[in-house]
Amino acid sequence: MSLKLKRLFDEPIMTGNKKRVWEAASCYNAAAIMENETVHLFYRATDKNTNGREGEKYLNYVGHAISQNGIDFKRDDTYVLGPIENSQEQRGCEDPRITKIDNTYYMLYTGYGGRYPGDFKICMVSSRDLIKWNRHGVLLDESNKDAALFPERFNEEYVLLHRRPPNIWVSFSKDLVNWDRHKVLAEVDQSSEWENFKIGIAGPPFKTEKGYVLIYHGVSKEETVFGERGGYKQYALGIMLLDKDDPTKIIYRQKEPILIPELSWEKEDGYVPNVVFSCGQIIMGNELYVYYAGADKALGVASCSMDEIMALFDMAE
Repeated sequence: MSLKLKRLFDEPIMTGNKKRVWEAASCYNAAAIMENETVHLFYRATDKNTNGREGEKYLNYVGHAISQNGIDFKRDDTYVLGPIENSQEQRGCEDPRITKIDNTYYMLYTGYGGRYPGDFKICMVSSRDLIKWNRHGVLLDESNKDAALFPERFNEEYVLLHRRPPNIWVSFSKDLVNWDRHKVLAEVDQSSEWENFKIGIAGPPFKTEKGYVLIYHGVSKEETVFGERGGYKQYALGIMLLDKDDPTKIIYRQKEPILIPELSWEKEDGYVPNVVFSCGQIIMGNELYVYYAGADKALGVASCSMDEIMALFDMAE
């Protein structure tokens, strides 16, 4: 048995809004959380083309949208987070991921300085109501991205997933300030064509009776050539199961991807070709909705039933 996500639509559910400068070019890479039967998306938006090879220097923002059915979203008029001059976030906030622990929401994102190669670090904001956000600044003082917290503490410690290329890492903290015991959680699979270059998390892990489900992205070594634009590696999504009592233990990891770029807006119509990339998912009823970006430009949604996920992990027992 192999799990595959099914696209709910062949077209994006959200795209850039040219009426607003801060999101004129793109709407993608969205954190997702469901509260009081309302789905909240915190999406990355840019004012210009996000492709460093082809575009100008762009600025990143985090916008907010809500939905009752997980598909039709209404956006706020203004952004939640934006660039701060002369700081780690002077080019803005990239790729948010949100986790609720007790009564607090923690949103981790990449603060992009753009001042020198590797000028990106994991930053954090927190909120009690998803409206007012308190900025905590840099969470991990190193070039790093693709980060999220587990939705509960283990032995009174917070657990952080992050990426030191090419692998997914895990670390621990008692105070959300000092992080230690960094170790590799999952390594690149050199035998797998879709994830043999580097891997990183998608949305934060979510708990089931079988353990914690982690959706992640894999990047291929092989490049696909898109005419004069040149060659681009493929970004695809995969799935693994972590032990419910030990967040450093992988119980199952599917060999095949659960979603690959196939549609034109995922492959060549966007700013960075050949990409599907996710920062969040929600469970609505018995359905898992995975919000994913196509080609660093627009946002789509794909799904599967929780029954399918449980059946997949039954096979691994």
